[in-house]
Amino acid sequence: MSAAAEAQLLRIVAEVSPLPVPEPVHVDDRLGCLAYRLLPGVPLLTLHPWPSRTVPPAPAVAARLGDLLAALHAIPPARLAGIVPVDDTPPEAWLDEARESWPALEATVPRAHRRAVHAFLAAEAPPPPGTLLFSHQDLGAEHVLVDPLTREPTGIIDWGDAAVGDPARDLGLILRDLGPAALRAVGPEPDAEERAHFYARCGLLADLAHGLETGRPAYVGKSIAALGWLFPAERRSPPG
Repeated sequence: MSAAAEAQLLRIVAEVSPLPVPEPVHVDDRLGCLAYRLLPGVPLLTLHPWPSRTVPPAPAVAARLGDLLAALHAIPPARLAGIVPVDDTPPEAWLDEARESWPALEATVPRAHRRAVHAFLAAEAPPPPGTLLFSHQDLGAEHVLVDPLTREPTGIIDWGDAAVGDPARDLGLILRDLGPAALRAVGPEPDAEERAHFYARCGLLADLAHGLETGRPAYVGKSIAALGWLFPAERRSPPG
């Protein structure tokens, strides 16, 4: 997305978003430059340890994000034609990427969770969505700003991946980073919920790979934490 297109998008989103988004103050499309004043708050990802009791209750944060997604999904895709792309990547492509990344990740994943990962990678991807809607498409904890004292959401950043695509993509990232209670607070439709779990699992493996490749422990830590609800540990039978 060009700088000019992103600036135009941010202005449209600001009209409907219940959470603050960056306000462009300077755009130079020739240099690919987009400048805006910093929003208050810190990325949710930076709150340590991960997961932390100091992080706001997941359902409360998710409810605000659910309001955001509802507002974004209501923007007619036709209004965004020529501004954001249409991302119709099939779920099978996401699964292929996860399968390719797994050999480099397996040693980092605790043994008790590996069988669940293997089963996921061996299964078929869900069918694609019937309808594509506008969304952020990268609504992970690193892009959700919160007040470091009150832990209330203060803004949403990094809109460069926004597209008309599968609305379950961002739902999956909420599930991945905030857990099942957060997804329940958003209340997705049943067909979207299935794909949300799929994208959450693919996203966990992608973030784990990113954390290992770039030496960013926060990404590794949150990915290991999310194994508990996305790839539950194998339970051993008690000795007879």
